[in-house]
Amino acid sequence: MIKLIRITTVPLSLQKLITGQLPYMRSKGFEPIMVSADGPEAVIVQQEQESTLHIVPMTRKVTPLQDLKSLWAFYKLCKKHKPQIIHSHTPKAGIVGMLGGKLAGVPIRLHTVAGLPLMEASGTKRKVLDAVEKLTYACATKVYPNSTVLKKFILDSGFCGPEKVKVIGNGSSNGINTAFFQEESLDFAKLHDIKNHLGLTPGDFVFVFIGRLVKDKGIQELVAAFKTLQAKHNHVKLLLVGPLEQDLDPLPVETLQEIEHNSSILSVGYQNDVRPYLAISHALAFPSYREGFPNVPMQAGCFNLPSIVTNINGCNEIVVEEMNGLIVPPKDAPALLRAMERLVEDKDLYLHLQANARRMIVERYDQQHFWELLYQEYQEHLKKHELAIP
Repeated sequence: MIKLIRITTVPLSLQKLITGQLPYMRSKGFEPIMVSADGPEAVIVQQEQESTLHIVPMTRKVTPLQDLKSLWAFYKLCKKHKPQIIHSHTPKAGIVGMLGGKLAGVPIRLHTVAGLPLMEASGTKRKVLDAVEKLTYACATKVYPNSTVLKKFILDSGFCGPEKVKVIGNGSSNGINTAFFQEESLDFAKLHDIKNHLGLTPGDFVFVFIGRLVKDKGIQELVAAFKTLQAKHNHVKLLLVGPLEQDLDPLPVETLQEIEHNSSILSVGYQNDVRPYLAISHALAFPSYREGFPNVPMQAGCFNLPSIVTNINGCNEIVVEEMNGLIVPPKDAPALLRAMERLVEDKDLYLHLQANARRMIVERYDQQHFWELLYQEYQEHLKKHELAIP
């Protein structure tokens, strides 16, 4: 049986970024093995992915001594299990997985790129991150950016040559389960309870954001734009679904205070199931500075929500201007405000975008199709290395 190691920095990524992939690959004859640092999702992800999780301590920051320990631990793990394929995801797991796998003699080393923190770095930190990225790609046998714009960035940055880079299908790291992300899959009594709990009324227009509440996600601009919009339209609400991460990418104090004290900003923290919050909303506001190929705009589209996104890779592929959403420049609160105003004030535009939202996601990003394309990639690599194909 072909052993397949999937490695991410934290178990949450194994749970959320590649949901359902490992049971699918097991059904195709692979033996999946998960690797990540420890975390609160470590137990549940093993049940959901039907695979064993091996703990290799890793950090999300630049920590050279700890990173060497991680590399050594992963190298020993590879020597013990002798996998034919390592497939990494997230930056730190990428360098640990690709370098450790190469040193251990693993023949097939694949790395998915889904957003690059270095895009927002500068100075010495940027140089260090660039060097790590180049080393990761040098140790990989194939690199899979999850969007065509990200592929262009990788090539323009000189991280590796074009022969090593490929986008699977139309992009994404996992596609989307379009049957799971639809209103018919939900309990409408529960939706009614959530609306009541949040104090929403039938006349409210709800913008939803899903993700970490950090600077890089554009939360500062979103809160500022909403505060101005609210002064003109008192029936608008902003629903924030996600955790604060003040240690990694802190929000300004004034933004935090506005979130805490503005009664029309509803912050519900991290939610394991975001579907009810999409179902009670009217539009997605997703003003991120950088992404790979984000799941959130696809999930929102499945719930017939028009999306306001920034003109960055991934987002500007999922959303087509004035077809299923609106695209604004990143870090531009006035432009974000104008887009939000258009959705609230222009009913015809809103209905047009809403009518296209789900169809455009289902046609381009269905999850089962993506899994089959990934399985074909694995088969091609195994054949090239003259290894048994499941």
